Order: sequence, then C-alpha cells, then structure tokens
Amino acid sequence: MTDEAVAARQGEPAAVPSWRPHPPGHPVRVGALALVSAAVYALLGLVKVATFRATTFDLVIIDQAVRNYAALRPPYVPVRGMFSDRGMDYLQLSDHFSPIYAVLSPFYWIHDGPETLIVAQAALFAAAIPFLWRYTRRVLGVAPAYLVSVAYALSWPVAQAVAFDVHEVMFVPLLTAIMIERYHAGRMAPALLATLGLLLVKEDMGLMVAGAGLCLVVMGDRWRGAFCVLLGLGAVLVVRGLTVSVLGGDASDYWAYGHLGADLPGAVLGILGDPLSALKLLVSEEAKVDTLLLLGWPTLMVCLLSPLSLIALPHVLVRLLSDRPQWWQADFHYSAFTVVILFCAGVDGLARLLRRVRSSHGAGDLEAGASARDHEAHDHETRGDGARVHGHASLKLAWAAAACAVALTLVPKFQLDQLYHPAFYDEPKAAAAAAAVSQVPSGVTVEAVNSTGPALTSRTTVLLWTAKSHGAPWVVADTSRWEFPFASADDQRAAVDRLLAGGYTQVFERDGYVVLRRN
Repeated sequence: MTDEAVAARQGEPAAVPSWRPHPPGHPVRVGALALVSAAVYALLGLVKVATFRATTFDLVIIDQAVRNYAALRPPYVPVRGMFSDRGMDYLQLSDHFSPIYAVLSPFYWIHDGPETLIVAQAALFAAAIPFLWRYTRRVLGVAPAYLVSVAYALSWPVAQAVAFDVHEVMFVPLLTAIMIERYHAGRMAPALLATLGLLLVKEDMGLMVAGAGLCLVVMGDRWRGAFCVLLGLGAVLVVRGLTVSVLGGDASDYWAYGHLGADLPGAVLGILGDPLSALKLLVSEEAKVDTLLLLGWPTLMVCLLSPLSLIALPHVLVRLLSDRPQWWQADFHYSAFTVVILFCAGVDGLARLLRRVRSSHGAGDLEAGASARDHEAHDHETRGDGARVHGHASLKLAWAAAACAVALTLVPKFQLDQLYHPAFYDEPKAAAAAAAVSQVPSGVTVEAVNSTGPALTSRTTVLLWTAKSHGAPWVVADTSRWEFPFASADDQRAAVDRLLAGGYTQVFERDGYVVLRRN
C-alpha cells in the first residue's frame, strides 16, 4: 500500500510523494543485471545436464509433467508413479499440487526437453530482480537498490536452487517480489494476483499466504490481512485434505511430523500441549541453527526488524519442525522459497531502524508505513537537517554494500563456486554415459539410473532404475559409483546380476555403465 493510502486511511495528511519515473538508464542496467544472472544460472544447470550430473529425481518428473501439458494431456509422471507403485498414469498434481507448471508448456513447443526447464527456471529466478530493485529504490534509494539486487543474484539460496535440477520453487521469488513490491506501490490487483499465484505453486504455499496476511494485520491492514490468513489456511486444508486424495495421491506421503501427531490436527494439538518441546525442536540440530543463521545473515539480521519476515515464518517453521534432515539443511532448494521475502524484510527493517533513530533524536513519530525517501523529504521540509539526512543515506549505502559483500563471501561455499573451476566442465564419465544412452532406441520404456534419465526423457518413457525391476524392455545401469535410490554401488552390481539371471542380455558396458535389453 502506498504511503498516501495508509495516511488517508488513518486520517492523516499524506506525505509529499517522492517517487519519480526511472531515468532511461536504469531499466537497461537492471535488465542487463537480470539477463546476466539468468545466463549464469542457466549455464550452471545446462552444464550439469550435459555432463550427466542432473538427476531423474526430480528433473525427469517435472519434464514428464510439462511435456504432457504441452501435448494437452493430463500431467502424468510415470517415473514417480512407478517408483511409488501407483502406476504409469500417476498425476504430478497428486504428488505435489503444482498446476503452475502448465505455464511452461508452450516453451516445449519450441524445444522438447529438460533443457527448456533449466532455462525457464533461470529466467524466473532472475525475473525477481527488477521488482526487488524497484522496492529497494523506493525505500532506500538508487545505489542501495543495485547493491541489494546483486546480493540477491549471488545469494546462496538461489545458487543452491539453480544447481539442483528444477523445482516448483522457481516461481516463488518472482511471485513474492511482485506481491511485496506491487502492494508497497499501492497496486492491489497485481499484488493479489501474485498472492493467488502462490497457491498454484505447491500444496503448502497457503501457509506463506497466511503469513502474508499476518504481516498485513501487524502493519494495520486488517481486513486484507484477515482475508489472506483465511484464504491461505483454507487452501492448505482443501488441497492436502481433499484435492490430493481425489487426484489419486496420499496426503501422508509428505507428512514429516509424526513426532508431533499423526495428522495436522494431531500435530497442532501436540504443539499446543507442549509448546516448549516444539520450540526446542527448532534448534534441536546444529544444521537447523546453521540454516537459521544463514537465512538472516545476508541482510545482517536486519530482516528481523520488519513485519515482512512474518511472510517467511510459516515456511521456515514447517521446515525446522519436520523430521526430514534434507528439509532443514542448507544444501538443497528449500531456502529459495523465502530468499526474496527476507531481502525485502532487510530493506524495510533498515528503514524502520533509521526512522526510530530519527524519532529518538526528536524528529517526532512519523507514520510507520511511509517510505524512507518520504521521511527524508519530511526532514528537509520540517527541519532542514541536511547533515543528518546525509548520514542516514550513508548508512543505507553501507548496509547495502555490506549485504552485497556477504553474498560475495558466501559464493565459494555454495554451488555458484563451481562455475570458475575448469573441472566443473569436464566430467570423466560423460562420454561413457552418452555412449550408453545412445544404445537405447527412441520410443521405448527404459529403466535408467538416476543420472542418465535426463538424457533419455525427451525420446523415451523414463522410469527410475531401482532394486525392484519393473520389467522395462531396456535398462541403463551404473555399477561403478553409488546412485539414488540404492544403498551402495555393490547393491547396484547385485541388481544387474539379478537382471541378467532373469532374462536380460547385456548389450553395452563401458566405465561402469551397463545397458541391458530384455529377451
């Protein structure tokens, strides 16, 4: 909501607006930053696909869904269905409720393959940059806006997400950036559309919408806030409790809170019955503490001073309260759900801190919803204290520069670090893997080891190779190194031996890759 709208609702005179159209150079520079970021993200993902370091779980799952959307078919994901013993016609919507994947289907008419998903994900992550830049410019100024945008582009949650195949999280930074920036600008329609879009990303995104509602209530926009809380919680209950089951899924598949209760009502009652134990769970493991610190550190913890952080709170809580270590570690893509929210919260938190400092120096209480730029104008008009305003501008720039520096220092610790190491572009076994998949004819069903599925999915029906054979006419195995979901390479070799004893013939072997054909 704009500062003028907030002031009018509270019966106060609106601040002198400070917004000005962007000079012509800014859209070009911001667009260039977004384009370069997208190219870097795409390079990381495409190299992994080309060198057989992408995986069937989850890249092929999403590829199969989008390919079916593109062919105007239901989003069947046979690779996931057969893995769960639910058949070839298992719907992606019954695994994770992500109908938003359908918007990617037209791009498969241009290029039918997982590379399209890699590029689309890169573009979506980068597309959040212009909205983050606009929000930061409005609150802190031009120079901080560029620095914060670079900090987001280099941030570790984005790096981890773009390096781990593709996931529904690709849509969330853009949608949350639109939601926050457009609301702040007083453009309610696009803000609402972005909020509704979150509900199409994943079955638990209603919790994020509820968090946004709680944020609005705290900021004084109670009616819209109450609406978002009810909408978000209602969406979670309907999707998890009804929609997933109707579509053939099982709501218990991703229930990771058995230590709290057998189901959602039981978990809520368990938390209410022993809130202290639930609080201890949030920091019960060193990895949880590390993730919490890493989430706040890119903003120097200033994000904790803003009610915008409430939007991220439900998602962070469901991660830390779960019993699945991969959910609360920093190694995967889960932190990218909240990265834009926390950067915006850092920007807003700094502005609130500076307003409090001004107030403590006798500037008087200023309306909490107004932007930092409007308060600077107010200071000039009422006190003419240019020195203090200049000091605050320096603090804004210093904080933004520090946030950018933090992002740079974290690059070597996360996945973007690979890009400047020559070894990343040279996978010794890639040639053997390419030769192995070339043995499989097009149009067949193949059980493929996890790392080879992405190379086969555009021309075959890929199933994941596991210890349990599904009787596919072709199998591509790897006996030299461990691959999911096996326990060890020894188990993989034993699985190949069983296939050979059960009617398969070996037609190819090189560097551990084995191709089998059913007799």
